[in-house]
Amino acid sequence: MPETRLGRFAVGSDRSVALFFGAAMATGLAPFSLGPVAFGALVGCLWLASKAQTPRRMAVLGWLMGLGYFGLGLHWIVEPFFVDARTTGWMAPFALLGLAGGLALFWALAFWVAGRLGGGLWRLAIFWALAETLRGFVLTGFPWALVGHIWSGTAVLQWGAFVGPYGLTILTLALAVLPLWSWVKLRNAAVSLAFLFGVWAGLMGVGIWQMGANDLPISKDAPVIRLVQPNALQHQKWDPDYMPIFFNRMVQFSAEGDRPDLVIWPESALPVYLDEAGPTLEYIVEQVRTQTMIGLQRAHEDPTQYKNALVLLDTQAAVTATYDKHHLVPFGEYMPLPGFWRSLGIRALANRTEFGFVGGQGPEIIDIPYVGRALPLICYEAVFARHTRVHGQRAEVMVHLTNDAWFGSAVGPWQHLEQARMRAIEQGLPLVRSANTGVSAVIDGKGRLVDYLPLNSAGYLDARLPPALAPTIYARWGDVPAFILLALLVFWTSFRRFFGALT
Repeated sequence: MPETRLGRFAVGSDRSVALFFGAAMATGLAPFSLGPVAFGALVGCLWLASKAQTPRRMAVLGWLMGLGYFGLGLHWIVEPFFVDARTTGWMAPFALLGLAGGLALFWALAFWVAGRLGGGLWRLAIFWALAETLRGFVLTGFPWALVGHIWSGTAVLQWGAFVGPYGLTILTLALAVLPLWSWVKLRNAAVSLAFLFGVWAGLMGVGIWQMGANDLPISKDAPVIRLVQPNALQHQKWDPDYMPIFFNRMVQFSAEGDRPDLVIWPESALPVYLDEAGPTLEYIVEQVRTQTMIGLQRAHEDPTQYKNALVLLDTQAAVTATYDKHHLVPFGEYMPLPGFWRSLGIRALANRTEFGFVGGQGPEIIDIPYVGRALPLICYEAVFARHTRVHGQRAEVMVHLTNDAWFGSAVGPWQHLEQARMRAIEQGLPLVRSANTGVSAVIDGKGRLVDYLPLNSAGYLDARLPPALAPTIYARWGDVPAFILLALLVFWTSFRRFFGALT
């Protein structure tokens, strides 16, 4: 009996440690950005899971690690439900538990499969990387807070220029195995610690080198971009008493001072639909006197449905380019199984129509006079690295319009900004970002903030556009090399009897 109780205590203790290690991993995400702490916690997760004696225990530990990681890292997900607290506030805890617990299932399944195939550190890391990759695609995907993102705010993110987000996750997990593998082989704590420090130093060193490699200065003749940030709080944004205030604020910010080459308003900035906005657009151009990009909503072919879009206006108020957001937010901009949710009286949070938004055709490049070829991204689309590549074409700048008021004022907006920085690093392209409540920013092709407006402030920012750098390895090849490598590793470890047992 004492041994049984001791065993149960050990299992319970491991579960608590798993939850703790998972939460500690989340400290690597923005705005905490404690990469070395998070990496150490990742090593701890691998160590703890490798000790589990059955696939079921490995799965439980993996789920708890995921629950801690996503629960802390994505706790901002409750914010949208408090915009209209009386109606949707009750959903907030269920949303957090559902999101964190649901994403943690990917980890649990990976750990269970690794256990079923015999366990081992390398096998565990390989299937964990596979789970993170699948998370970016299953049910339209949610590649937010990938394991590779624990290097937020550090030079390690520069590896994205070579391997992209999924490759960075594979690399991070593989390197986290090395200190443990050295301990298993040598049983020497000093060597293991040296491995741990060496891995971190190597990642940082290559990242620092990459940050300075093939860098280009900003030309004095580069086009000037003005980013407008009205700071329209979400609960006030569509209030008839506040809409004129925010609209006039954006017009004023756009018209002040010297004329830039392009003015950019954030996502859904205009309080009228495009189909009804003729006089409004004419008034804007009359005051601003330069070409302007504006986020707004426009009618779909079906008059009961709308698109989340942006338009480019010339100095005659003519719409010279239109882009429709194509990757919509599930439960935010549209409802899967709409009939079921409609029967419960629940509709998507971020739209103003009964039936939700309709997505556009896909990524595309538009020409902006005096600026160049631009790849537009609306809000959530910047989370997906695959949406920053258009076959056979290369942009000179990425333009990101977003409304991060939904994400609160602490964690969510900073994580979204960090995602935008990663897209710039991966492509070697500058990215300009107009955010309703912030953080509006100009980001160069190395992911550095050239300038930005503080979160939760109203104002505008003029900055010269940084140059586009030479195409990165990731810009040329995308995720294909990472996917091929991962497929080979999964095949190898799944059929180890043909290739030799893994440690």
